[in-house]
Amino acid sequence: MSAKMGAGEPRTLAIANQKGGVGKTTTAINLGTALASIGERVLVIDLDSQGNASTGLGIEPDGRSRTSYDLLTGTCSVMDAALPTAVPGLHIVPANADLVGIDTTLTDTNRAFKLRDAMSGLAAHQRNLPADKVFKYVLIDCPPSLNLLTLNAMTAAHAVLVPVQCEFFALEGISQLKETIDQIRATLNPRLEIQGVVLTMHDARTSLSKEVADNVRAFFGPKVYETIIPRNTRVAEAPSHGKPILLYDFDCAGSQAYIKLATEIIERERQFKAA
Repeated sequence: MSAKMGAGEPRTLAIANQKGGVGKTTTAINLGTALASIGERVLVIDLDSQGNASTGLGIEPDGRSRTSYDLLTGTCSVMDAALPTAVPGLHIVPANADLVGIDTTLTDTNRAFKLRDAMSGLAAHQRNLPADKVFKYVLIDCPPSLNLLTLNAMTAAHAVLVPVQCEFFALEGISQLKETIDQIRATLNPRLEIQGVVLTMHDARTSLSKEVADNVRAFFGPKVYETIIPRNTRVAEAPSHGKPILLYDFDCAGSQAYIKLATEIIERERQFKAA
């Protein structure tokens, strides 16, 4: 059962997996776009010092005057840092290399709660906004490690969305990630849950992809989405053009998979709220 959300509070999902190259940023960009395309207002928060989600949504480095670093250090609000993208209804809080030094910058005892505090400010701001101006979803793109940034994301989030690549080492580290989520739930964020697991980079031509998908479903059970994101050249090309796949090539298999995933997530959210 999901925790009850306060007035003005967006549903916040941390997209996390400490393994790199599994499709976290691709999922954040394209799921955010897909949700926006079906009428949801969405904010992506880029918490990776590489800033790939920012680049993938067309935000050039010289256009990132306020970033997620400023959120964590308390020098600006979410609304101050949020930038519109080319996708109607989709905004992003960009990131840059300043995040590399966040561990040494944040030294106080509440350093794991900085993003949660910023999100509380967003919820308070949204209580006074008309419905069509309110962010309904926040997607946090986490770095490929279980560091202070990921800790902040999970402490601020309602749930974690876990992308898992359909490759040989897919389950490596997944048990550690699950243990981390359990620890954060027990100590910092009792509402945290796994919203779902999405299988990415699936190649239907190989028996390995099917075997990995079967293993992930055996491990996570019904938490695994029915939608599978295929390995798709157009999805890989899109970020270099500063566009999500739905703008780059709407008709390709990758675009259609992310639309299907967004629909499945919304349906799962409705079930959570009804539970």
